[in-house]
Amino acid sequence: MSFTKKLRLAWATSQSLVCVGLDPELPKLPERFRDRPDGIFAFHKAIVDATHDIVCAYKPQYAHHAAHGAIDQLHAIIDYIHDRYPNVPVILDAKRGDMGNTAMYLAKEAFEGFKADAVTVSPYLGTDAIEPFTKYVDRGTILLCRTSNPGAADLQELLVDGEPLYMKVARLAAAKWNANSNVSLVVGATAPKVIADVRAAVGDMPLLVPGVGAQGGDVADAVAAGRDRNGAGLMISASRSVLYASNGDDFAHAARGAVEQMMADGARTS
Repeated sequence: MSFTKKLRLAWATSQSLVCVGLDPELPKLPERFRDRPDGIFAFHKAIVDATHDIVCAYKPQYAHHAAHGAIDQLHAIIDYIHDRYPNVPVILDAKRGDMGNTAMYLAKEAFEGFKADAVTVSPYLGTDAIEPFTKYVDRGTILLCRTSNPGAADLQELLVDGEPLYMKVARLAAAKWNANSNVSLVVGATAPKVIADVRAAVGDMPLLVPGVGAQGGDVADAVAAGRDRNGAGLMISASRSVLYASNGDDFAHAARGAVEQMMADGARTS
């Protein structure tokens, strides 16, 4: 099943727009996981088991695993989700961006090595650097458009022919890079008007929306700005606010509660 079809199915069955980011930070894990050789995997497994029916996607973060020497555990949690909850898409948050053969191997790593359903990619090297990803027609390529970090405006809001650079990215994504209908965009929840402008430019293209929770974005505002015509179209991503809702023995229950609260705040299909 393609990423796009799997995502639509997840929206329909879970009625959720919540994407949980799996960003391990060892000091924040409950103590019993910190010294286990498989502690990151075991922690994430418990989170996934507690939330799988109320999310539309999981988004494991590559660098967080790599920095802890836990690439094997990153493979393991992706494999676990595919095996146990095959209808929930997995987005590898790796923010890849390079050219030529390197881009080809980065796409191969994401889609054939990690077997991710989708991967985040920087668009700023242009078409030839994006094509190695989009040629995997059953996988998703999620391009950075207008990110949620404070420094995003330094470059992404520079005017090009009278409009912000992020809008150029959005229009290219819709008109040129989405021939296989497998492109999505990252648009941060910290700027709801940007979400609305991008939605108007790209139609029903899925949007990955980070920046709620710890970064201060408002769920209801993001959803109101970005729903597609079918009442879905969004992956509202939260990581720290879900994973570390508690560092006690109730951490998985607390994580589910955090997702349920996001849904109550508006992160659900209509």
